[in-house]
Amino acid sequence: MSKAHVIGLGKSGVAAARLLKREGWEVELSDGNTSKTLLQQQQELAAEQITVKLGQSLELNGDNLPQLIVVSPGVPWDIPVLIKARQLGIETIGEMELAWRNLQSLPWVGITGTNGKTTTTALIAAIFQAAEFDAPACGNIGYAACEVALSWSGRGAGEAFDNSCTDAINRVSSLDWVIAEVSSYQIESSSSLAPRIGVWTTFTPDHLSRHKTLENYYNIKAKLLRQSELQVFNGDDAYLSQLGLSAWPNAYWTSVRGKDFLISEKGFYIEDGWVVEKLTATSAPELIVKVSTLRMVGEHNQQNLLMAVATARLAGINRDAIARAIQEFPGVPHRLEHICTWEGIDFINDSKATNYDAAEVGLASVKSPAILIAGGEAKAGDDTGWLAQIQTKAAAVLLIGSAAPAFAQRLQEVGYYSYHIVETMERAIPRSAELAKEYEAPVVLLSPACASFDQYPNFEVRGDDFRQLCLAWAGGVRLQYNSILSSSL
Repeated sequence: MSKAHVIGLGKSGVAAARLLKREGWEVELSDGNTSKTLLQQQQELAAEQITVKLGQSLELNGDNLPQLIVVSPGVPWDIPVLIKARQLGIETIGEMELAWRNLQSLPWVGITGTNGKTTTTALIAAIFQAAEFDAPACGNIGYAACEVALSWSGRGAGEAFDNSCTDAINRVSSLDWVIAEVSSYQIESSSSLAPRIGVWTTFTPDHLSRHKTLENYYNIKAKLLRQSELQVFNGDDAYLSQLGLSAWPNAYWTSVRGKDFLISEKGFYIEDGWVVEKLTATSAPELIVKVSTLRMVGEHNQQNLLMAVATARLAGINRDAIARAIQEFPGVPHRLEHICTWEGIDFINDSKATNYDAAEVGLASVKSPAILIAGGEAKAGDDTGWLAQIQTKAAAVLLIGSAAPAFAQRLQEVGYYSYHIVETMERAIPRSAELAKEYEAPVVLLSPACASFDQYPNFEVRGDDFRQLCLAWAGGVRLQYNSILSSSL
């Protein structure tokens, strides 16, 4: 029996291991961490004859080497063991690539970009589902790609899974399309992934600690689009629009600024409050949907709308289904998500803003003056625009996490002194409410401009913590907060 090794015991790694096991592989899964949750998963997978090694890493010594290594999305592609594996001729792929190999007979939409890809992916999936396609969102959103592969193949495999995966199998077993949000990490480890439609939302410096250079980061993203049959680009993105037709001559471009700003003679644009389609150089413009149908605020969401509509139209979806889906679309959790209103102050969760550009967009999209909660694990990048937005719109900034001292210094350097280092989310909520009252600010915004890994497992858990604390505050839970507030002053 051929041997496969999966690195990473997250949702993607577990789904990959189960898929490989069903294909007849002898499967071993490793994770450098250990916890009660992981120990429980270890026991569950052992019952499925999948070996799980916790607190240790893969070692390629001796004769009993795997024939295949599958890497979870968060595992760097250039760690020594993977470099050695490739040198030894061991096939090494990402979890997304494994899913693609099982689902490539189906049409895919692959969405990538520095920012905007989650909202765009969710909106595309909503439109496809309104058109009565079985089209689950997966990858960086929704299901792991290999969970979708498991559900499609079926064959009664649901008995081995937990309830959430069984629900997935029952719900999407007759797949029509796969709607995949694909990160640079996943593209890097997916050699043959080739969507029917590729979408590139934005491009700004991010993940450079992993990808080293902007050029390398760009080339990784570009690989997905080059391997896509049809291509949709955000023509309002400064970097992508500079490349334009010289780099992407056959792409469909979008612009919120109207037909005159469309990069090519075909694409999608906004004019007189409508999304307008122009599929060829000679075709007449066609009105598709009113922009006001979308409930989400901000120009960036109009850009997301254009790319989603373009994708749907290229897939042959009619205007009625598009309008219905957009009208009902509630937005994406952790991306400018309205949590509650307390005494006239809106608390908004933008935990998914994990870099400066996303946080700048988040702050630009809310009413001013705002009380901003920022910080976490800092990333490399240009903070100039974000700092300028703070000076324009933020009455005060509350700083949390390991980035707080460095952020405080940067704010001082630009002459902004209305900041407070509160360290934790638990201290930030009561302080933000107090400051919002003081400054008559209509909004408290969590938009961290940072990764979450210093204090949380991921940005979702960070956003959930913000949500729970805000709802508790709005619900009148005061004694605990008052003691926390007193100790932080």
